[in-house]
Amino acid sequence: MSRIRDKFLALERAGEQAFIAYIMAGDPDPSFTPVIARAIARHADIIELGIPFSDPVADGKTIEAASERALRAGMRPQNIFDIIVAIRTEMDVPIPIVVMSYYNTILQFGIERFIKKLAEVGGDGIIVPDLPVEEADELVRSAKESEIDTIFLVAPTTPEDRIAKICASSSGFVYLVSLLGVTGARGRISDSARTLIKDVDVVEKKQGISIPTAVGFGISKPEHVHEMVASGVNGVIVGSAIVELIAEHKDEPKEMISALEEFCRSLKEATRGSSSRKDAAAALPKRQ
Repeated sequence: MSRIRDKFLALERAGEQAFIAYIMAGDPDPSFTPVIARAIARHADIIELGIPFSDPVADGKTIEAASERALRAGMRPQNIFDIIVAIRTEMDVPIPIVVMSYYNTILQFGIERFIKKLAEVGGDGIIVPDLPVEEADELVRSAKESEIDTIFLVAPTTPEDRIAKICASSSGFVYLVSLLGVTGARGRISDSARTLIKDVDVVEKKQGISIPTAVGFGISKPEHVHEMVASGVNGVIVGSAIVELIAEHKDEPKEMISALEEFCRSLKEATRGSSSRKDAAAALPKRQ
């Protein structure tokens, strides 16, 4: 049974959409990441943990800087497992944890070994932004064997036939990239985000596929969250705005935690009161 699937079902019953919070593991220090995660989990529905990488091609300046800080602080890929254990050890509620990693990191560790270890420590899903779904058979197979959800990305330029393949290959949810380019907070949401939400919905219905969608890239304030929820998406992913708060207060841990809790509370509040795409959450496929 998937914790991510269960979370989307529970939120649907409550008339809410998912707030997925991204943080860079190891920023500002590996030992403090579990503290940050536990604070965010008071309001977030799912936590996404990024593994720092020296050449993060999908990320903008904010996430890239966080990756550099984490690497300077001694964060290494294998530390992600200890961090998840630390989060799980003191977490009252078993919040789903998704890991975002570039493919080279997983390859160096070994695909099957990485996935098995992720499952062993209590991880729930994996996002690999630079791995095309057409080349992901080994990852998907290993993930299914270990009951880890594989979350693939759909961009505004993705053609219909490829959207169908991505939705069919994904489990947990499908990550909708709201705009072309890299991650980063924006002042307004691109019109392409609303178009993409509709396009994916059309493809899912045409193909008989039911899987939740979550939109990310550029979502940075409660108004953005509310706007996306009203457009029919099942969840929103906020990363750069959270990482910016961490950077702003990196030398003030108490102030950081307070600011993060308040910001995440406001983002979660914006997901409440809308029950769009009920069929998608209600019809989530059971694991085979």
